[in-house]
Amino acid sequence: MPTNKQAREAAQRRLQRQLERRAQLARKRHRNLLAGLSVLAVLAIVGAIFAITSVAGDDDDVTAAPATSSAPSSDPAATGAAAPSTNADGTVACTFTVDDSGTSAGTPSPNVPGTGTVAATMTTSAGDIGLTLDQANAPCAAASFVHLATTGFFNGTPCHRETASEGLKVLQCGDPTGTGTGGPGYSFPTQLAGTETYGRGTLAMANAGAGTDGSQFFLVYADSQLPPSYTVFGTIDEAGLGVLDAIAAKGIEGGATDGAPAEPVTITTVTVQQ
Repeated sequence: MPTNKQAREAAQRRLQRQLERRAQLARKRHRNLLAGLSVLAVLAIVGAIFAITSVAGDDDDVTAAPATSSAPSSDPAATGAAAPSTNADGTVACTFTVDDSGTSAGTPSPNVPGTGTVAATMTTSAGDIGLTLDQANAPCAAASFVHLATTGFFNGTPCHRETASEGLKVLQCGDPTGTGTGGPGYSFPTQLAGTETYGRGTLAMANAGAGTDGSQFFLVYADSQLPPSYTVFGTIDEAGLGVLDAIAAKGIEGGATDGAPAEPVTITTVTVQQ
């Protein structure tokens, strides 16, 4: 039988082994904890990057507004464009700046009286759309539209974009290239009051940012939610809204909610009753 001394030494050895095992387990738990924290830290960083990227992406898509860009839903317009200047007699002087967006039969006269309304008829392959242009509140846009109509700029051009999303239901026209990038060869100031709304029957200018109004415009066939960033320059009559409803009923190419009309729509002529 072991002596008392031997028993004590054996007990001490067992205790030492137990302490070593506990220390090893503690170190292992510590390593696992650090690894877990590292994974969580990496996931948090990835999540933050994803969130930032998502917000940046939303900036591109938040405006489903018509725009003069090849990516029509990725060019939100800025607000706060300066109003057109005035002549000495108080009438509006619109500035039409030549650019490389396309060509037209010159630019409109910069001296625009800006009073009253004028009627126009947009004859399309889908039917006639009656318009009333607001020269008083949007003199530059109305003057440009009349100029382009009377020089035949719109003749034979497509309505290249239709939208049917929950908050945006419009038909966009006025680009002779049909790509969403074309224009009349000039641009003019976006004229805003800051209280614009885009209900059914609204006629408004498309743009790729404040001050880039050109020839592209959109016709609203159902109430749409847009920021007050697009010059409202007229209204659409009931018969014209019926034509737009018929176009919308035929859908969008490929069953999409944003794209070319399923049945192509072409402007034949735009006649202004001056």
